[in-house]
Amino acid sequence: MDKNQNRHTFWKTERGSFVTFAIVSTAVFLIFICFISSGSILRWIRAGRELRRQEKLIEAYQADIDRMGTEVELLSSDKDSLEKFAREKFHFAAPDEDVYIEE
Repeated sequence: MDKNQNRHTFWKTERGSFVTFAIVSTAVFLIFICFISSGSILRWIRAGRELRRQEKLIEAYQADIDRMGTEVELLSSDKDSLEKFAREKFHFAAPDEDVYIEE
């Protein structure tokens, strides 16, 4: 019983009042910083996630650009590969050929 009584009397003393005030003030300040202020931590976290997502998209698009550049280079330099690409992609055929399309 003695320890419980000491705890209750601590909060009623001047030092206990200051500790209570400090805890409440800190909680209010943290709530203000995290949720209310215009530069809140939550916005920073969301912006960081969005930035990482955008960077991944940039990397994927850059890989596509590199792949397409290689394909363009190959198609512009070799007539046979251009003809093969046209036949496969657009179903082109030579004038004396029959084309059967399977889907």
